[in-house]
Amino acid sequence: MQEWTGVAGKRVIITGATGGIGLAAARELARRGALLSIVARSESRAADAAAQIRAAGGPATEVEVLHADLGSQASIRKVAEEILAKHPKIDVLANNAGGVNSSRRLTEDGLELTWAVNHLAPFLLTNLLLDRIRGSAPARIITTSSSAHHGAHIPFDDVNAERGYRAGGFSRYGQSKLANILFTTELARRLEGSGVTANCFHPGFVASGFNRNNGALMAFGMTLARPFARSTTRGADTLVWLACSPDVSSDTGGSFANRKRKLPSAAAQDSAAAGHLWELSAEETHLA
Repeated sequence: MQEWTGVAGKRVIITGATGGIGLAAARELARRGALLSIVARSESRAADAAAQIRAAGGPATEVEVLHADLGSQASIRKVAEEILAKHPKIDVLANNAGGVNSSRRLTEDGLELTWAVNHLAPFLLTNLLLDRIRGSAPARIITTSSSAHHGAHIPFDDVNAERGYRAGGFSRYGQSKLANILFTTELARRLEGSGVTANCFHPGFVASGFNRNNGALMAFGMTLARPFARSTTRGADTLVWLACSPDVSSDTGGSFANRKRKLPSAAAQDSAAAGHLWELSAEETHLA
Protein backbone atom coordinates (compact mmCIF):
# COMPACT_ATOMS: atom_id res chain seq x y z
CA MET A 1 0.00 0.00 0.00
CA GLN A 2 1.26 3.46 -0.90
CA GLU A 3 2.55 5.51 2.03
CA TRP A 4 0.37 8.42 3.17
CA THR A 5 2.22 11.69 2.61
CA GLY A 6 -0.38 14.26 3.60
CA VAL A 7 -3.06 16.00 1.55
CA ALA A 8 -0.96 17.95 -0.95
CA GLY A 9 -2.40 17.29 -4.40
CA LYS A 10 -5.16 15.07 -2.97
CA ARG A 11 -8.91 15.49 -3.51
CA VAL A 12 -10.64 16.36 -0.23
CA ILE A 13 -14.44 16.56 -0.03
CA ILE A 14 -15.73 18.38 3.06
CA THR A 15 -19.25 19.24 4.20
CA GLY A 16 -20.08 22.07 6.56
CA ALA A 17 -17.12 24.19 5.49
CA THR A 18 -18.85 27.58 5.21
CA GLY A 19 -18.22 28.35 8.88
CA GLY A 20 -16.99 27.05 12.22
CA ILE A 21 -14.50 24.21 12.40
CA GLY A 22 -15.27 23.14 8.82
CA LEU A 23 -14.07 26.45 7.42
CA ALA A 24 -11.06 26.48 9.77
CA ALA A 25 -10.17 22.95 8.63
CA ALA A 26 -10.61 23.85 4.96
CA ARG A 27 -8.31 26.86 5.31
CA GLU A 28 -5.59 24.73 6.91
CA LEU A 29 -6.00 21.92 4.36
CA ALA A 30 -5.69 24.51 1.59
CA ARG A 31 -2.47 25.77 3.17
CA ARG A 32 -1.24 22.17 2.96
CA GLY A 33 -2.01 21.93 -0.74
CA ALA A 34 -5.27 19.94 -0.77
CA LEU A 35 -7.59 20.05 -3.78
CA LEU A 36 -10.76 21.04 -1.96
CA SER A 37 -14.41 20.48 -2.78
CA ILE A 38 -16.76 22.07 -0.25
CA VAL A 39 -20.40 21.00 -0.08
CA ALA A 40 -22.67 23.86 0.97
CA ARG A 41 -26.33 24.85 0.93
CA SER A 42 -25.98 28.64 0.82
CA GLU A 43 -24.44 30.05 -2.36
CA SER A 44 -23.47 33.34 -0.71
CA ARG A 45 -21.87 31.71 2.33
CA ALA A 46 -20.08 29.22 0.08
CA ALA A 47 -18.67 32.02 -2.08
CA ASP A 48 -17.39 33.85 1.00
CA ALA A 49 -15.89 30.65 2.42
CA ALA A 50 -14.19 29.84 -0.89
CA ALA A 51 -12.63 33.30 -0.93
CA GLN A 52 -11.29 32.80 2.60
CA ILE A 53 -9.93 29.36 1.72
CA ARG A 54 -8.18 30.69 -1.39
CA ALA A 55 -6.70 33.56 0.63
CA ALA A 56 -5.33 31.06 3.16
CA GLY A 57 -3.92 28.69 0.56
CA GLY A 58 -2.50 31.16 -1.90
CA PRO A 59 -3.12 31.97 -5.57
CA ALA A 60 -2.78 28.36 -6.76
CA THR A 61 -5.37 27.03 -4.30
CA GLU A 62 -8.12 24.96 -5.90
CA VAL A 63 -11.52 25.28 -4.21
CA GLU A 64 -14.59 23.78 -5.82
CA VAL A 65 -18.03 24.72 -4.49
CA LEU A 66 -20.75 22.07 -4.67
CA HIS A 67 -24.30 22.93 -3.67
CA ALA A 68 -26.53 20.55 -1.71
CA ASP A 69 -29.17 20.60 0.99
CA LEU A 70 -28.11 17.81 3.33
CA GLY A 71 -31.66 17.58 4.64
CA SER A 72 -32.77 16.35 1.22
CA GLN A 73 -31.81 12.88 0.04
CA ALA A 74 -32.51 13.86 -3.57
CA SER A 75 -30.06 16.75 -3.21
CA ILE A 76 -27.43 14.46 -1.66
CA ARG A 77 -27.81 12.00 -4.52
CA LYS A 78 -27.47 14.81 -7.03
CA VAL A 79 -24.27 16.20 -5.51
CA ALA A 80 -22.82 12.68 -5.26
CA GLU A 81 -23.44 12.20 -8.99
CA GLU A 82 -21.72 15.52 -9.65
CA ILE A 83 -18.69 14.52 -7.56
CA LEU A 84 -18.39 11.14 -9.28
CA ALA A 85 -18.67 12.75 -12.71
CA LYS A 86 -15.91 15.25 -11.96
CA HIS A 87 -13.39 13.37 -9.84
CA PRO A 88 -11.74 10.04 -10.68
CA LYS A 89 -10.22 10.00 -7.18
CA ILE A 90 -11.50 10.90 -3.72
CA ASP A 91 -8.70 10.74 -1.19
CA VAL A 92 -10.44 12.22 1.86
CA LEU A 93 -14.13 12.59 2.70
CA ALA A 94 -14.83 14.73 5.76
CA ASN A 95 -18.43 14.50 6.97
CA ASN A 96 -18.45 17.60 9.11
CA ALA A 97 -21.84 19.30 8.63
CA GLY A 98 -24.31 19.11 11.49
CA GLY A 99 -26.56 21.06 13.80
CA VAL A 100 -29.11 21.02 16.58
CA ASN A 101 -32.76 22.07 16.43
CA SER A 102 -34.74 23.16 19.47
CA SER A 103 -38.02 21.81 18.10
CA ARG A 104 -38.95 18.78 16.04
CA ARG A 105 -38.97 19.48 12.31
CA LEU A 106 -39.38 17.16 9.36
CA THR A 107 -37.48 17.13 6.08
CA GLU A 108 -39.07 16.77 2.64
CA ASP A 109 -38.43 13.03 3.05
CA GLY A 110 -40.58 12.94 6.20
CA LEU A 111 -37.57 12.41 8.47
CA GLU A 112 -36.70 14.27 11.66
CA LEU A 113 -34.28 17.04 10.66
CA THR A 114 -31.45 16.62 13.21
CA TRP A 115 -31.25 12.88 12.52
CA ALA A 116 -31.44 13.43 8.77
CA VAL A 117 -28.64 16.01 8.59
CA ASN A 118 -26.33 14.76 11.33
CA HIS A 119 -26.52 11.03 10.66
CA LEU A 120 -28.37 10.02 7.50
CA ALA A 121 -26.67 12.64 5.32
CA PRO A 122 -23.11 11.41 6.02
CA PHE A 123 -24.32 7.80 5.85
CA LEU A 124 -25.87 8.32 2.41
CA LEU A 125 -23.14 10.53 0.96
CA THR A 126 -20.40 8.17 2.12
CA ASN A 127 -22.13 5.13 0.67
CA LEU A 128 -22.80 6.83 -2.66
CA LEU A 129 -19.09 7.74 -2.94
CA LEU A 130 -17.71 4.57 -1.35
CA ASP A 131 -16.73 2.65 -4.48
CA ARG A 132 -14.77 5.68 -5.73
CA ILE A 133 -13.11 6.10 -2.34
CA ARG A 134 -12.17 2.38 -2.28
CA GLY A 135 -10.63 2.77 -5.72
CA SER A 136 -8.58 5.71 -4.45
CA ALA A 137 -6.93 3.81 -1.59
CA PRO A 138 -5.14 4.73 0.53
CA ALA A 139 -8.01 7.04 1.46
CA ARG A 140 -9.64 8.37 4.60
CA ILE A 141 -13.19 9.02 5.82
CA ILE A 142 -13.57 11.35 8.80
CA THR A 143 -16.83 12.14 10.58
CA THR A 144 -17.36 14.87 13.17
CA SER A 145 -18.99 13.45 16.30
CA SER A 146 -19.23 14.89 19.82
CA SER A 147 -18.86 14.03 23.48
CA ALA A 148 -22.61 14.80 23.59
CA HIS A 149 -23.08 11.12 22.69
CA HIS A 150 -22.42 10.18 26.33
CA GLY A 151 -25.68 9.14 27.96
CA ALA A 152 -27.44 8.73 24.63
CA HIS A 153 -29.01 5.58 23.16
CA ILE A 154 -30.36 5.00 19.68
CA PRO A 155 -34.19 4.93 19.90
CA PHE A 156 -34.68 2.03 17.52
CA ASP A 157 -38.39 1.92 18.41
CA ASP A 158 -38.82 5.66 17.77
CA VAL A 159 -36.08 6.61 15.32
CA ASN A 160 -38.12 9.52 13.91
CA ALA A 161 -38.64 11.04 17.38
CA GLU A 162 -42.42 10.90 17.15
CA ARG A 163 -42.94 10.40 20.89
CA GLY A 164 -41.33 13.51 22.19
CA TYR A 165 -38.46 15.89 21.57
CA ARG A 166 -36.82 16.67 24.88
CA ALA A 167 -34.27 19.09 26.31
CA GLY A 168 -34.47 21.66 23.54
CA GLY A 169 -33.25 19.14 21.01
CA PHE A 170 -29.99 18.30 22.80
CA SER A 171 -31.15 14.76 23.60
CA ARG A 172 -31.77 14.22 19.89
CA TYR A 173 -28.43 15.80 19.05
CA GLY A 174 -26.70 13.34 21.38
CA GLN A 175 -28.45 10.44 19.66
CA SER A 176 -27.26 11.65 16.26
CA LYS A 177 -23.69 11.99 17.50
CA LEU A 178 -23.84 8.47 18.95
CA ALA A 179 -25.04 7.37 15.51
CA ASN A 180 -21.93 8.99 13.97
CA ILE A 181 -19.70 6.81 16.12
CA LEU A 182 -21.65 3.61 15.48
CA PHE A 183 -21.64 4.40 11.75
CA THR A 184 -17.87 4.85 11.85
CA THR A 185 -17.43 1.55 13.71
CA GLU A 186 -19.49 -0.44 11.22
CA LEU A 187 -17.99 1.38 8.22
CA ALA A 188 -14.46 0.56 9.42
CA ARG A 189 -15.45 -3.09 9.81
CA ARG A 190 -16.83 -3.20 6.26
CA LEU A 191 -13.71 -1.49 4.89
CA GLU A 192 -11.22 -3.76 6.65
CA GLY A 193 -8.31 -4.60 4.36
CA SER A 194 -9.36 -2.07 1.70
CA GLY A 195 -6.77 0.60 2.47
CA VAL A 196 -9.54 3.03 3.44
CA THR A 197 -9.74 4.13 7.06
CA ALA A 198 -12.81 5.50 8.86
CA ASN A 199 -12.51 7.52 12.04
CA CYS A 200 -14.51 10.13 13.94
CA PHE A 201 -13.56 12.85 16.39
CA HIS A 202 -14.87 15.24 19.04
CA PRO A 203 -13.84 18.86 18.35
CA GLY A 204 -14.56 20.14 21.87
CA PHE A 205 -16.81 23.06 22.77
CA VAL A 206 -16.06 25.54 20.01
CA ALA A 207 -16.79 29.25 19.64
CA SER A 208 -18.70 29.13 16.36
CA GLY A 209 -22.17 29.71 14.92
CA PHE A 210 -23.38 26.38 16.32
CA ASN A 211 -26.86 26.48 17.97
CA ARG A 212 -27.47 30.11 16.99
CA ASN A 213 -30.40 29.10 14.77
CA ASN A 214 -32.72 28.27 17.68
CA GLY A 215 -33.96 31.66 18.82
CA ALA A 216 -32.66 34.57 20.85
CA LEU A 217 -32.39 32.68 24.15
CA MET A 218 -30.17 29.94 22.74
CA ALA A 219 -28.05 32.49 20.86
CA PHE A 220 -27.64 34.52 24.06
CA GLY A 221 -26.62 31.40 25.97
CA MET A 222 -23.98 30.56 23.38
CA THR A 223 -22.66 34.14 23.59
CA LEU A 224 -22.34 33.86 27.38
CA ALA A 225 -20.46 30.56 27.01
CA ARG A 226 -18.12 31.90 24.33
CA PRO A 227 -15.27 32.92 26.71
CA PHE A 228 -15.03 29.27 27.83
CA ALA A 229 -14.95 27.85 24.30
CA ARG A 230 -11.96 26.94 22.15
CA SER A 231 -11.28 28.62 18.84
CA THR A 232 -12.50 27.12 15.57
CA THR A 233 -8.87 26.56 14.59
CA ARG A 234 -8.25 24.49 17.70
CA GLY A 235 -11.55 22.67 17.23
CA ALA A 236 -10.55 21.77 13.67
CA ASP A 237 -7.08 20.57 14.61
CA THR A 238 -7.96 16.88 15.08
CA LEU A 239 -9.89 16.80 11.80
CA VAL A 240 -6.86 18.21 9.97
CA TRP A 241 -4.56 15.77 11.77
CA LEU A 242 -6.75 12.79 10.86
CA ALA A 243 -6.70 13.93 7.23
CA CYS A 244 -2.99 14.64 7.02
CA SER A 245 -0.92 12.63 9.47
CA PRO A 246 0.88 9.42 8.47
CA ASP A 247 0.76 8.48 12.17
CA VAL A 248 -2.87 7.34 11.83
CA SER A 249 -2.44 5.38 8.61
CA SER A 250 -3.29 2.12 10.36
CA ASP A 251 -5.92 3.55 12.71
CA THR A 252 -9.53 2.85 11.78
CA GLY A 253 -12.84 2.64 13.60
CA GLY A 254 -11.54 5.04 16.25
CA SER A 255 -13.04 7.95 18.16
CA PHE A 256 -10.52 10.76 18.70
CA ALA A 257 -10.20 14.00 20.67
CA ASN A 258 -7.16 16.27 20.87
CA ARG A 259 -5.25 13.93 18.52
CA LYS A 260 -5.70 10.99 20.88
CA ARG A 261 -7.87 7.92 20.60
CA LYS A 262 -10.58 8.06 23.27
CA LEU A 263 -12.87 5.32 24.49
CA PRO A 264 -16.47 6.36 23.75
CA SER A 265 -19.50 5.46 25.85
CA ALA A 266 -20.57 1.85 26.34
CA ALA A 267 -23.48 2.43 23.95
CA ALA A 268 -21.00 3.59 21.31
CA GLN A 269 -19.05 0.32 21.65
CA ASP A 270 -22.08 -1.90 20.91
CA SER A 271 -21.18 -3.67 17.66
CA ALA A 272 -24.63 -5.25 17.40
CA ALA A 273 -26.25 -1.82 17.63
CA ALA A 274 -23.83 -0.57 14.97
CA GLY A 275 -24.91 -3.31 12.60
CA HIS A 276 -28.59 -2.76 13.36
CA LEU A 277 -28.21 0.99 12.81
CA TRP A 278 -26.52 0.40 9.44
CA GLU A 279 -29.42 -1.73 8.21
CA LEU A 280 -31.99 0.76 9.50
CA SER A 281 -30.13 3.67 7.89
CA ALA A 282 -29.95 1.81 4.58
CA GLU A 283 -33.74 1.45 4.72
CA GLU A 284 -34.25 5.12 5.57
CA THR A 285 -32.01 6.23 2.69
CA HIS A 286 -33.36 3.64 0.21
CA LEU A 287 -29.95 2.13 -0.46
CA ALA A 288 -29.95 -1.27 -2.09
